Amino acid sequence: MDWKLDLVAIPVSDVDRAKAFYVDGVGFDADHDHRVSDDLRFVQLTPPGSACSIAIGEGVTDAAPGSVQGMQLVVDDADAARAELLERGVEVGDVQELPWGRFLFFADPDGNRWSVQQLPPRPAA
Repeated sequence: MDWKLDLVAIPVSDVDRAKAFYVDGVGFDADHDHRVSDDLRFVQLTPPGSACSIAIGEGVTDAAPGSVQGMQLVVDDADAARAELLERGVEVGDVQELPWGRFLFFADPDGNRWSVQQLPPRPAA
């Protein structure tokens, strides 16, 4: 049996501001934006090329806005990812060289923290 992680809830205080950040700033695709009821608005956003999406909205999670730490994206080129984020207006740190890859970090407007990793070359078989 396959067990696939398809959706992660990210708590935000302002859905429209967060949606604009993730779509216009980070470059996620806007898959769904539905007001299900007065208490539930469901917005699903997916990073390009990813099988896993995030959900933001009203009534999606009880977690405090900005409380998610350690979300991680993986890219082929950390320098190109940093340049793209900067071009889109996202505040992002410098690329850091670590033994387990090259990383950069950013946060959404509520303070939910993300890392972007370029995996190190795999050893030859």
